[in-house]
Amino acid sequence: MTSTVPAPVTRTADGSALQAVLLDMDGTLVDTEGFWWDVEVEVFTALGHTLDDSWRHVVVGGPMTRSAGFLIEATGADITLAELTMLLNDGFEERIGRALPLMPGAARLLAELYECEIPTALVSASHRRIIDRVLTSLGPQHFALTVAGDEVPRTKPHPDPYLAAAAGLGVDPARCAVVEDTATGVAAAESAGCLVVAVPSVAPIAPAVRRTVLPSLERVDLTFLHGLMAA
Repeated sequence: MTSTVPAPVTRTADGSALQAVLLDMDGTLVDTEGFWWDVEVEVFTALGHTLDDSWRHVVVGGPMTRSAGFLIEATGADITLAELTMLLNDGFEERIGRALPLMPGAARLLAELYECEIPTALVSASHRRIIDRVLTSLGPQHFALTVAGDEVPRTKPHPDPYLAAAAGLGVDPARCAVVEDTATGVAAAESAGCLVVAVPSVAPIAPAVRRTVLPSLERVDLTFLHGLMAA
């Protein structure tokens, strides 16, 4: 598996200010944001609680500790954070073992970045055990490094994961393009000083300075990313 902190990579794309591409996982490369919610509903149903569908927007894209903690408090369920985290990860692994659909355009984008030797990192709030399972479908060769939510002092929406990825690649965060699908991930990338391309999966995201919003990953390619960075 790829290392969280490999030897620094200093390659850059000729003629472009773009130094690296940092990619979120759930909802960005793999169509799994719905999987997490389905598992949360199932786990809490077994505990005797019904989740309000409006809570989905609260827990999407965030770290496991935040999402699980919110649901425990909201439902009053008699379960510890550690116990719930284990149940949710177990349920999610079982789901992706049955099917792991990629988002439209994901395979094409990863292949393009790999063929053009653009330093690429996978940056997720999911735990290492989940990332390693998903990598078998995404192809570990596509990433110079991966950063898991349980391997940084603070995960998204804090900038730590993206700062760690940029440092591991030996690049300037301001010259990294980040692709995200949630407001939580966007906040993390922008706090790190990165250029952001948002492809919303569950809740809308508004455009902003150094933030471009697109309806699909199929609209994202290397030419597009070079253009954004140069502008």
